[in-house]
Amino acid sequence: MYDVVALGELLIDFTPAGKSENGNTLFEMNPGGAPANVLTAVTKLGGKCAFIGMVGDDQFGHFLKQVLDKNMIETRGLKNTVHANTTLAFVHLDELGDRSFTFYRNPGADVMLSSEDIDRTLIDESKIFHFGSLSLTDEPSKTATLNALMYAKQTGKIISYDPNWRPTLWKDEISAKEVIFSPLKYVDIAKLSLEELYFLTDESDIQVASSKLYDMGIKLVLVTLGKDGCYYIYSSGSGQIPAFFVDVVDTTGAGDGFLGGILYNISKIGCPIEKISRSDMEEIIRFSNAVGGLCTTKKGAIPAMPSMDEVKKLLS
Repeated sequence: MYDVVALGELLIDFTPAGKSENGNTLFEMNPGGAPANVLTAVTKLGGKCAFIGMVGDDQFGHFLKQVLDKNMIETRGLKNTVHANTTLAFVHLDELGDRSFTFYRNPGADVMLSSEDIDRTLIDESKIFHFGSLSLTDEPSKTATLNALMYAKQTGKIISYDPNWRPTLWKDEISAKEVIFSPLKYVDIAKLSLEELYFLTDESDIQVASSKLYDMGIKLVLVTLGKDGCYYIYSSGSGQIPAFFVDVVDTTGAGDGFLGGILYNISKIGCPIEKISRSDMEEIIRFSNAVGGLCTTKKGAIPAMPSMDEVKKLLS
């Protein structure tokens, strides 16, 4: 049985790595893609995971498969295509370590995933099905993602969703909002940044906006606030859990690491989300804040995911 099965993008993050002798920015090739980052966080903590997605039949694609294998993520759901190259993302960091992205994806291999490519037995064998909005930007991956989501819902899986807002990947904001918002009615766990929360709800108050999503039937709404920690709302109440103070190098993958911590714990707890006590839920979020915080202390996303020992050390 897999704790988490995730579907979505697997790509190369080119992360700034200093300057050349001529003063030009050097980029380091790092494995990335939010769903794969989440799975790596879970396996690094001791969970069992599988990935569903598509990469190019190129050097980057073969490298990414090796990375998943190395991180003990089942790759029988990972397909190759000769019709598109592996997607590339260049990460730009500001002086605070916060990032923005430039994508090379016209199309990228990740959006070539079709419904026929999905191994449903992986979903059958999972406790949690996780996906993000980047696989909803284009066909055929949009239909494939929604079909997988409906199958996971029908088979009683816990559904986790990351409505990741990357403006440059969408034709316009209006259609983007509609597409990103539409799966929320099927979701049990939603993890959003403050910007994404306000964008999707048209509200500018965190409590009002979060309640709006919770009232749709989402069992656990998590709003990541960077250095201010995480705001949550679920059946037993709402609140904010502070972040850990760490030396930030690169924030890439921090939210994914946080969500990996959440999904790891929920997969192990053995009771419905709405029945988790408030003290236990706050402990899970505190644990996950530690995972996300540690992720920012190293460069890249997948390479920066911490081990259980590292998380326990920070918690203590």
